[in-house]
Amino acid sequence: MSARTTVARTALLAAFTCLPISGLSAAEGGAGFYLLGGKGAMAGVLPPAGVYFQNDVYIYTGDLGGNRGLPLGGKIVADVDATAVLEAPTVIWVTPTEIASGSLAFSFTLPLGQKNVDAGLQIANPVLGNPVAFDRKEDRFSFGDPIAAAMVGWHSGNWHWQTGAMVNIPIGDYKDGSLSNLSFNRWAADVNAAVTWLNPSTGLDLSVAAGFTFNDENPATDYKTGTEFHLEWAISQNFSKEFSAGLVGYYYDQVTGDSGEGAALGDFKGRVAAIGATAAYNFEVGKLPVSARVKYFHEFDAKNRAEGDAVFLTLAIPLAVSQAGH
Repeated sequence: MSARTTVARTALLAAFTCLPISGLSAAEGGAGFYLLGGKGAMAGVLPPAGVYFQNDVYIYTGDLGGNRGLPLGGKIVADVDATAVLEAPTVIWVTPTEIASGSLAFSFTLPLGQKNVDAGLQIANPVLGNPVAFDRKEDRFSFGDPIAAAMVGWHSGNWHWQTGAMVNIPIGDYKDGSLSNLSFNRWAADVNAAVTWLNPSTGLDLSVAAGFTFNDENPATDYKTGTEFHLEWAISQNFSKEFSAGLVGYYYDQVTGDSGEGAALGDFKGRVAAIGATAAYNFEVGKLPVSARVKYFHEFDAKNRAEGDAVFLTLAIPLAVSQAGH
């Protein structure tokens, strides 16, 4: 089998492990609606027409020390330690329909998981009048808001690119005053684009993805998160049709300030960067192709948000693929 054919088969297996999934909480809680690190290698590649299933397990541990304030659950908290384990099952439909010569696709995600927060200090919110408290801990399992997305993807030689939008639908399990909500309790939208240069002769994959998140107000806290920018990149080498590995990273910057009566800390613009590694393995169960990927990120240079470590465990399978797409 030629190197070109080997890498092409790898691309088809791995492409649908880079589709968008939802995040954990709003910038109101010190993190973005868009789940940073969700894209990486093969970010610009849309798979052939068909139906795919992807399951992402996201594990994050981080802290915000130094008695720095953080708006969370309608309160101002500080000295925060947080751990989250999120599962995000996603169904992706790549349609046979073309838009501007590109393939049209849709996805739907329903996140669920556990979030544990230990806040060493809680200061009264001047709007809601919550009392001062110390060392509050909260562990909670809940369902997040469903995420609907649409994408269009193109291919030309070694170049693959796509653009899309995802919408947070605020109908998840939101509890007023909780520090551990997975639901955002507000409408939000993310517009994004990604491009991949994949050399089938050498197996080298260079990918970058970027986008902006626009947030509506959380009616429970009267807090409106500002506009957020995110950038993700990956440098990966396909060593065979089964195995690939490389480096990944992301950068996040809130470009406009927070507002609303609940924004007691002012514009509260956040920022963070991360670097890490990824590896993927493609295999078959019977005749069913399966793609598995792990990504690890270490965050640094954080401002107005937690800083920590994140791990993605992704498993993806095609449920039905058009024979014309092979």
